[in-house]
Amino acid sequence: MDDDEIAMISKEGCIFYDFDGNRHEKESMHLDWEAAMTSRGGYPHFMLKEIHEQPDVVAHTLLGRVASNSVDLSHELAWTPEQISGWKKIHFVACGTSHYATMVAARIMEEVGNFEIRTEVASEYRYRNIPIGPDTLAVFVSQSGETADTLHAARLAKAKGAKCLVVTNVRGSTIHREVEEGLITPAGPEIGVAATKTFMAQITVLTLLGLYLSKLKNDLCPETEQRIVAALMDIPAKLASILDREKEIEAVARNFADARGFFFIGRGLAYPPALEGALKLKEISYLHAEAYPAGEMKHGPIALLDKDLPVVALVPKNDLWEKTISNIEESMARNSPIIAVATEGDSDIGHYSKNVIFTPETEPELFPFIAVLPLQLFAYYIARQRGCDIDMPRNLAKSVTVE
Repeated sequence: MDDDEIAMISKEGCIFYDFDGNRHEKESMHLDWEAAMTSRGGYPHFMLKEIHEQPDVVAHTLLGRVASNSVDLSHELAWTPEQISGWKKIHFVACGTSHYATMVAARIMEEVGNFEIRTEVASEYRYRNIPIGPDTLAVFVSQSGETADTLHAARLAKAKGAKCLVVTNVRGSTIHREVEEGLITPAGPEIGVAATKTFMAQITVLTLLGLYLSKLKNDLCPETEQRIVAALMDIPAKLASILDREKEIEAVARNFADARGFFFIGRGLAYPPALEGALKLKEISYLHAEAYPAGEMKHGPIALLDKDLPVVALVPKNDLWEKTISNIEESMARNSPIIAVATEGDSDIGHYSKNVIFTPETEPELFPFIAVLPLQLFAYYIARQRGCDIDMPRNLAKSVTVE
């Protein structure tokens, strides 16, 4: 339904009218969602089922969009190199988990492209005097496609002449109809209020979008494209290997279910999944959790640290490893327990933490894919230990349709 419409439903079908009684004709739309997708399938909660669906979600999101280690979105986006050359700025606009997905995308695009990129919270975007015009590609990300703040932000950008694109999980949603050009995340229905598989689908689509844009602009090195696409194709298997260690993650979570709160840290591409991990924990366990860039600890957050505030440190084995370790040492000096999310084969991390969640090695740009799943499981098992309503957390709704 569009705004200002009435639907009359009977056994003969559904008829749409406006408020003046004029009939509106609608085109039928097929959603490839099956009834089984809305059952728990033997899992105790929808959230756990949806966490386990993520390897398939990534595979389905890549299907038809990559081939021979190359990305091609031309069947979805009728863009030309000439058109792309006029876009100097990219604005990613979203809310909540979708906002953190855009932060992942922005950091990956900074590595492979040459755009001026900004990530904005939708509820702030239209109240700021941000230069928006024909030189701007505005990308709006919304799981439901009905988020009011994101929808209003899209209307503003469109009115100012920006090229607009929507990334959503719901074909035919309000924002998809209004923006018209979009990329669909084929995650299927997500019943749990706390987003899991839709976040994974979003970062997959947005990574492909970043590669494709840079490729059209002739900024993407062919070797880089092949390397990242090949690594993306391996992500489903690597996510499955993390799920094989679910019991280990559950054991770590049980050790900390009585903590008074949590502090998440990460650097570079490890920072956005730290934000998402903290959000998941807040949403479903009702514990306070805060995420910070690790290098910002001494600018205030370090005052929070003590023996009752565990630090979840995302510490992949990359060129920022030593700097993150120095932040871990600072936390240890304040008696904070350390939970490390580290790379398999990191033989040194055991010196800093007895609670280590190991993740498979991947290309540096794709660490968020590998890091976020164990953080989802960590939040889930803490909430379960605390007896929380995991699928329907208090005060939250799946779609925020008011400002």
